[in-house]
Amino acid sequence: MYPSLPRPLGFLRFRAVTAVSALLILGLCGCQTDGLSDVTGSLGDKAEKTSPAQSLEVARDRYRSHPEDASAALNYGKALRATGQRSQAVAMLEQATIAHPGDKALMAGFGRALADNGNFQQALEVLGRAHSPDDPDWRILSAQGAVLDQLGRGEEARQYYASALRIVPDEPSVLSNLALSYVLSKDLAKAEETLRRANSRPDADQRVKLNLALVVGLRGNMAEAESLAKEGRPPEEAAANVAYLKRMLSKQAAAKPAAAVTARPERAAD
Repeated sequence: MYPSLPRPLGFLRFRAVTAVSALLILGLCGCQTDGLSDVTGSLGDKAEKTSPAQSLEVARDRYRSHPEDASAALNYGKALRATGQRSQAVAMLEQATIAHPGDKALMAGFGRALADNGNFQQALEVLGRAHSPDDPDWRILSAQGAVLDQLGRGEEARQYYASALRIVPDEPSVLSNLALSYVLSKDLAKAEETLRRANSRPDADQRVKLNLALVVGLRGNMAEAESLAKEGRPPEEAAANVAYLKRMLSKQAAAKPAAAVTARPERAAD
C-alpha cells in the first residue's frame, strides 16, 4: 500500500541549494499541526493559553509521577521537542520505546524526535517500524517523506507523500510538504500549483498560506506574496509576516547560485 524503504544507506547530510530553500524546509517534517510561529517566526496565535515552558512543566511532572505510562512519556517527549530540547527528547523516548516495545505511537514519537535532532537515517528506520503496510498511518508516511527530503532523496519522498494522499486526499499538510519537496528540486511552478491546491482547502493552516506566499515571491510576484502573508491575520501579525517574507526573499536574492547551506527539520508532526 505504500513504498517499502530501501536498505539503509550511509548517513547523508542533505544540503539545500539556496538559503530560502533551507528556511522553507524548517517546517517540512510531516503534518503541520502547530502554530504559524513554529515555521514563520511571526507572533503566532495569541489565543494560546499555555506557553511551551508551562506545558513542559506539566508534562514533566506527569511523567515523573507515572513513569510507566506510555502516553505520559509521549507527551513529555513532545514538550521537550517544543522547547528545543531535542537530545533530551531522543534519550527519553528511546528509553520509553524499550519499556513499551509494542507501542506504535511511542515509536512514531521517537522517530520524529530523531528527525528533529538531525538523525535522519535512524529516524527513517524507526518511523518505518511505527506502522505497517496493512495499517498505514498517513501522518507517518508524510514524516517519512520529509526525512527522505532531508536526505536528498526527493523522488522517493514524493512517493511517500503520494501514498499519504491516497489515504487523505487533498490533506493540506501533506500537500504543503509535497510542495516544499518541489522547492528543493527547484520546480517552483509545481510547488506553487501544489500550495494553491493546499491553500484552497478550508482546513489549511496559516503556514500553508505563508509557504505559498514565499513561493509566489520567489517566482517574482511580490504584490500577491505580501497579500497572502497578510490575509486573515490581525494587523500586528500581518506586519510580522510581511517582514518575515521580505527577509527570506532578500536572503534568496543575496545568495550566490552555488551556495549551499545545511537544512534540518525544526519540528516533526505530532
